[in-house]
Amino acid sequence: MNLQNAQSLLRANIDKSRAVLSQLDQLTEPLERAATLLLTALVNGRKVLCCGNGGSAADCAHLAAEIAGRYVLDRPGFAAVDLTANHSLMTALLNDFPPQEIFARQVEALGGEGDVLLAISTSGRSQNVKMALEKASAHGLETVAMLGKGGGNCAGLATVELMVPSDNTQRIQEAHLLLYHTLCDLMDPILADLR
Repeated sequence: MNLQNAQSLLRANIDKSRAVLSQLDQLTEPLERAATLLLTALVNGRKVLCCGNGGSAADCAHLAAEIAGRYVLDRPGFAAVDLTANHSLMTALLNDFPPQEIFARQVEALGGEGDVLLAISTSGRSQNVKMALEKASAHGLETVAMLGKGGGNCAGLATVELMVPSDNTQRIQEAHLLLYHTLCDLMDPILADLR
């Protein structure tokens, strides 16, 4: 086993990540719009639903925890539901329905007017995320899509899109983390003032 290339590989990955992250300032306006949608829902007693697959599912769990628990400031929790977290429900849906419906059915059951669906997909090609965005819009939810690779099938479906300008899955995931932490940075002081 030869790990002599670790330093050069790490430096290369940092450089690649920096190149993508340095372009995110073009997302300032949609980021502010996304924060406004989320805040409007939360301060009005509504909820945020999150969906995604694989690493994006982990991001959903992370973001829901930041909203429902706390981020930095000591504040009350707010309603955030990770649609990937209920294993019994997920396996029941996968057993009885086509897999592309697993999030849309939950949006239909749990979402209501005034709620926000935050959908995460590095490629935008996830049919289950696409169907969730469509179902959310049909049911009066606002939608935020965190995407990459040009947005795939999900492009143009959300109220607000946060499109990472990259085709590399790992760099898109790193950018998504920075974007949802920045959403939390924007929302946290306002939510803390509601104590």
